[in-house]
Amino acid sequence: MLIVGINAYHGDASAAAIVDGKLVAAAEEERFTRIKHAAGFPAEALRYVVKAAGAAPRDIDIIAVARDPWARIMRKAWHALKMPSLARERLSAQSHFASIGAEAARALGAGEGSITVGRVEHHRAHLASSFLVSPFDEAALFSIDGLGDFASAMWGVGRGGTISPMGVVTFPHSLGMYYTALTQYLGFPKYGDEYKVMGLASYGDPEMLEEFRKIVIAPNGGRMDFMLAPEYFTYQKSGAEMTWGAGEPTIGRLYSDFLPTRLGAARDAAEPVDKRHIAIAASMQRRLEEVIIDRLRSLQRATGLKKLCLAGGVAYNCVVNGKILAQTGFDDVYIQSAAGDAGLAIGAAFD
Repeated sequence: MLIVGINAYHGDASAAAIVDGKLVAAAEEERFTRIKHAAGFPAEALRYVVKAAGAAPRDIDIIAVARDPWARIMRKAWHALKMPSLARERLSAQSHFASIGAEAARALGAGEGSITVGRVEHHRAHLASSFLVSPFDEAALFSIDGLGDFASAMWGVGRGGTISPMGVVTFPHSLGMYYTALTQYLGFPKYGDEYKVMGLASYGDPEMLEEFRKIVIAPNGGRMDFMLAPEYFTYQKSGAEMTWGAGEPTIGRLYSDFLPTRLGAARDAAEPVDKRHIAIAASMQRRLEEVIIDRLRSLQRATGLKKLCLAGGVAYNCVVNGKILAQTGFDDVYIQSAAGDAGLAIGAAFD
């Protein structure tokens, strides 16, 4: 059986081929277009993985996509009523995903209607991309990113070939959006710039940590949920301006005018980095570490498991990851190996 997974109309567009339950090929579109974090439809990556699998378009049993338009549909509808711009964005996104089968057929030179498409919820695909390629038969699972299918985090348990979600954090609360918003504020506006701020944080001390504890509200002691204080952000009221067409993805400004009143003026990209900027980076990073490490402690206690699988964009914060074994009760960790959201293609194919 040949299952092809696709991550499309999102950063790190990609494709993966699973033959009889084994990953045989995976590729990001950026490797062919030379556009970093290329979005749009991964036509070149799709052609590559099908060829690498030694297959023809007619051999594909199903193309799996890491988006499910019906996931959390009532919550989407409720927010769409409050935010017309969000409704327009969701309709535009759905029109793209509705055409996946036709796009795949064109990319492969196959006949119209010849491709069957299956849809997998975003965070289930993330969990699958980690657990189902890990060496573990049983593990606690945690996926955390910006947003996908109106959720920013999911946790659960994997046993054998089964994934059992236990809970989610939904829009508008997101540690990924938090980190991206502050990355923009610090003068790094491009999609994928978060690693620069993580590195910058290592040069300073978290002098503003108390303010960041007001930005990310996350009770300790067994809780898995967290909240973002809405006054620091714009996307919670108006949505986020994002472009996921062919080329480099972009994300509009996520932080509000209130944030500079608390932290000082935002840094321009051409402005030198000073001690205040470094202290802000250190404080935002430390708050991220506090929240994630406490949630992982809670997950370990709730499941009683010693193995952990991580996935999602925020799971690539290697400073956080370096503290997991010492501080959470887990004794082995497997982190989704595909870069960024490219792992969604693998997870969609496996799930």
